[in-house]
Amino acid sequence: MRRASIPGTRGRVRPVTLLGESVLQTPCAQVTGFGPELARLVEDMFATMYAARGVGLAANQIGEPLRVFVYDCPDDEEVRHLGHVVNPRLVAADGVVLRGPEGCLSLPGLEAGTERYDRAVVEGFTVDGEPVTVEGTGWFARCLQHECDHLDGGLYVDRLSGRRQRRVLRQWSRRTP
Repeated sequence: MRRASIPGTRGRVRPVTLLGESVLQTPCAQVTGFGPELARLVEDMFATMYAARGVGLAANQIGEPLRVFVYDCPDDEEVRHLGHVVNPRLVAADGVVLRGPEGCLSLPGLEAGTERYDRAVVEGFTVDGEPVTVEGTGWFARCLQHECDHLDGGLYVDRLSGRRQRRVLRQWSRRTP
């Protein structure tokens, strides 16, 4: 018998912030209050992530400049990882550096080969203030690093250089008025 609700079912879908909005380029603030407001934010983040068909979402992607992210992402072995981290710290990113396709809900429809480590470890807290450590490999490691970048005010396009970065930014500029 399931005791907890499915993440996002009680949440409200919020608009996703897009490249160019300042909240995406500014490091997020630490969460200091663990209570009903934070729980609602996490539910809204899950609802928004699912509605946008993403595998991860940072709070600043819905306009909230707080250090929180949610995920529902498989690893390379197709094992599903589902959860959230409040005040995450990327404590390890190591192993082999792989270039793989990476997209972002804040740049919908675009992707580029981005280099990431194939292993990542994030430490933080749950919505209830309990310590949590999340370790990922492969695709899930990419997701953890991507979301931590968001909370530090970065996007995957910031990791690109030269022609690849110009191509993505050119494609983006054609889509936006």
